[in-house]
Amino acid sequence: MAGHSKWANIQHRKGRQDEKRSASFSKIAKEITVSAKMGGGDAAFNPRLRLAIDKAKGVNMPKDKIDNAIKKGTGELEGVDYIEVRYEGYGIGGAAVIVDCLTDNKTRTVADVRHAFNKYGGNLGTDGCVAFQFKHCGQLLFAPGTDEGALMDAAIEAGADDVLNNEDGSVEVITAPNDYMAVKEALAAAGFRAEYGGVTMKAENETPLAGDEAQRMQKLIDALESLDDVQEVYTSVMLDD
Repeated sequence: MAGHSKWANIQHRKGRQDEKRSASFSKIAKEITVSAKMGGGDAAFNPRLRLAIDKAKGVNMPKDKIDNAIKKGTGELEGVDYIEVRYEGYGIGGAAVIVDCLTDNKTRTVADVRHAFNKYGGNLGTDGCVAFQFKHCGQLLFAPGTDEGALMDAAIEAGADDVLNNEDGSVEVITAPNDYMAVKEALAAAGFRAEYGGVTMKAENETPLAGDEAQRMQKLIDALESLDDVQEVYTSVMLDD
């Protein structure tokens, strides 16, 4: 699609996330704590914790902060009891939006999320209103120019679900959520290092936006991501590069 590059969109989003690295420590610590509480403190037997620790290392989070977050989850240190909440809604042009939160106060969180939607031209919807438009999966994105044939062979050998060739020349490897880390490590060992990756809610159909609409949608995404209780924002939007 002319003007709407998957590679450019992912790079843009990654760049904005990198700018917020210091603020992300507390959010990643929450995820580590909840992961350890739900599945135990040993990352070798807890895929969600392993992914959270990988994310923490990706933003250079200090080891003692990682260890303390795990101990809060396992009960070795006192910590806040967080609950997981998902909100769904619509952005500019009807773009689908999913907002995943960890909170100790649902009343505060839903008020903050609703305010962000309303202020920036979106609408908070009901449970399930857009989730069916997304696939829960692992996603690894490789730069244009990557040897597609060799990557596909390595990905299949590693247990990936699918390999997608985008029009802009980038290549996506799709995995089952719990297989993401294993596939990522196997591909790295084979010489393929992803430029971007994570377990995500991948939109089945994308909503292209350009100009003023694209700018308004970015403001909505930024407002949601800036909320302390918000962990991840997923959207179907494809912004004009």
